[in-house]
Amino acid sequence: MPFQTTVESSLLLVDDDEAFGPVMARALTRRGFTVHWARAGIQALQLARAHPPTHAVLDLRLLEGESGLDLIEPLRAINPAIRIVVLTGYASITTAIDAIKLGAVYYLPKPVEADTIMRAFAHAPGEEATPSAPPEPERLSIRRLEWEHIHRVLAEHGGNISAAARSLNMHRRTLQRKLSKRAINR
Repeated sequence: MPFQTTVESSLLLVDDDEAFGPVMARALTRRGFTVHWARAGIQALQLARAHPPTHAVLDLRLLEGESGLDLIEPLRAINPAIRIVVLTGYASITTAIDAIKLGAVYYLPKPVEADTIMRAFAHAPGEEATPSAPPEPERLSIRRLEWEHIHRVLAEHGGNISAAARSLNMHRRTLQRKLSKRAINR
């Protein structure tokens, strides 16, 4: 059965991406949620205490090395019935298992659409995948994984291409060429 919002459906969106956050907040608002958006863990917990959420969408990696996984237990303490979906641009089986063990109902790789998140909320932990549940995440291509890794390393070096190239053991011009290409979707 697809997930349906109610009058009391409030959602905490925790994502540090200034482009993704507002877009996803608007999309989830259009689907019936009262959305509160936070970019960091402390801000998220303050919002959760002020407006206890029935649902949460947590990015795995936040600003300054914070992890969305660290928010699952405190959010479940605020509302034990909360439905949590964890998002990540760096999908791995280990973190997916950790998220589910901590109490998330689903784990989705980015990029993700609001409708996929809505279907994920209907998924019960430990339940076999059904037609109403989101499909298993597609495996990312090697080109997409490389693109995400390069951008993660670049972000870790504050956008410094020379430092990122050294860290990647790559010539600076090669890195610049790879960065000039558009994102690979899958």
